[in-house]
Amino acid sequence: MRQPPSQNRDPSHSRNLLVARGEVWLAALDPTVGSEIQKTRPCVVVSPPELHDHLRTVIAAPMTTGSRPAPYRVRVTFRRQGGLILLDRLRALDKQRLVRRLGAVDGRVLGQALAVLREMFEE
Repeated sequence: MRQPPSQNRDPSHSRNLLVARGEVWLAALDPTVGSEIQKTRPCVVVSPPELHDHLRTVIAAPMTTGSRPAPYRVRVTFRRQGGLILLDRLRALDKQRLVRRLGAVDGRVLGQALAVLREMFEE
């Protein structure tokens, strides 16, 4: 089983890493189980600072260019490439899985993603 590149990092890396909601990070998602999304890929941080500023984890949604649109997937253009934010594949990630910051989605896209998450988790 292939280990993510982040496994070789100093564990203190995750304590010192500052992230912000809406940032896009390259994240090492392997190893996975079953139908979990694989590979090292861009992910959008959706967790609030109250969570990820105090914990070693973030809540993030992976991005892809090769999937089908759905009501729980938000269209995004990032680095001039069209794709989707897969909110149905939301994951809690240890900050050790975050390889490097790639940028951030614009506020409109982040707002759409957060609105879809609110709708997904409403009763």
